[in-house]
Amino acid sequence: MKISVIGCGYLGAVHAACMAKLGHEVVGVDVDDRKIASLTRGEAPFFEPGLPEILDEAMASGRLTFTTDLSEVAGAAVHFVCVGTPQKQGEFAADLTYVDAAFSSLLAHLAPGDVVVGKSTVPVGTAERLAADLEPTGATLVWNPEFLREGFAVKDTLHPDRVVYGIPESDAGQRAAALLDEVYAAPLAEGTPRIVTDYATAQLVKVAANSFLATKISFINAMAELCEATGADVTALADAIGHDARIGRRFLNAGLGFGGGCLPKDIRAFMARAGELGVDQALSFLREVDAINLRRRVRMVDLAREECGGSIVGRRVAVLGAAFKPNSDDIRDSPALNVAEQMHLQGAVVTVTDPEAVTNAKEKAPHLHYADTLEAAVEGAELVLLLTEWEQYVSLDPDYLAGLVADKRILDGRNVLDPARWRDAGWTYRALGRH
Repeated sequence: MKISVIGCGYLGAVHAACMAKLGHEVVGVDVDDRKIASLTRGEAPFFEPGLPEILDEAMASGRLTFTTDLSEVAGAAVHFVCVGTPQKQGEFAADLTYVDAAFSSLLAHLAPGDVVVGKSTVPVGTAERLAADLEPTGATLVWNPEFLREGFAVKDTLHPDRVVYGIPESDAGQRAAALLDEVYAAPLAEGTPRIVTDYATAQLVKVAANSFLATKISFINAMAELCEATGADVTALADAIGHDARIGRRFLNAGLGFGGGCLPKDIRAFMARAGELGVDQALSFLREVDAINLRRRVRMVDLAREECGGSIVGRRVAVLGAAFKPNSDDIRDSPALNVAEQMHLQGAVVTVTDPEAVTNAKEKAPHLHYADTLEAAVEGAELVLLLTEWEQYVSLDPDYLAGLVADKRILDGRNVLDPARWRDAGWTYRALGRH
């Protein structure tokens, strides 16, 4: 089937390559000339494990092309809209500029019977408005939220844990769902759950899921605050309560908290939309979820100051990690980079390293020092902070690292190191929620 993908950022580029992998003829469209030029060369404009290989394969097959010319989508039966919905400047609400522009531009190229599939995360009520705009073209809107995890996006697209269709209650809606079944024939044949619902529910699924995950993370971080005050160990606490099947251990890891381009802005947009709908009290708890998350960053700087005798002015600090999570080069709302910047502002001499995110971090925070290797970053450091849990940092040998630093002091911002092992090697070890 010929399909188009409008917007070739993180979501769109992965989706386009994976749809070609599934055997479809795909044209990806974006207004960014540089991004399209990179993708046309088979080069992913961001780091995502597995994407370069699948992109190479798709391009070599001839089933995948990229262009800035929207007219190239003509003849496609299904059009996926995968543009971003960032947080509005100075507000909690989502900025729908790119979504509205994509739909507006697409109208002239649609034919009766076409299916337009919204994958962007939007405030509930957006799909209903866009569906009305599409009505004169004879095209049908389906809302099909994405559930990609950075670092696992290829797997999550080819082998999703569920697919959700938000469709109108009409024959056109049923036809659109049947056409989308053809697009997703391979994962559906594997037994992927298929949930068909109305527009409103489909729009709520992604933000509700992200809000739940954010709440779970902030809950255990709130427990970390109590553990610090009482001498308890938050990791042991999480292990104990995680055995309850109703709670579970996943996403119950205390530490520096969440960041990235989804969870923070999605829960804020969710709160903003609830306020517009007059049900803001229903989501008022998310304000505390957000506040707990941000407090973890401040507490990490406080811990650094405590370990340095009350002041970090002039102290040489090595920060391991700039991306908001491992297996990504995404530094959007990165807790690691935020802590590094806070420490710089308080007078520390900060050197940041990351396996993939140094280039992006330099653009965002050029005032910090950067190193391309772990060894260069920690040379002469008086304090080491592990802030992004890349495997090469988690598996660090404390004896090896001891030969590179000036002082053996480490703050484990992700609670991933073995405290006994590091202390036995002569290190002063501290972590959030642990003593």
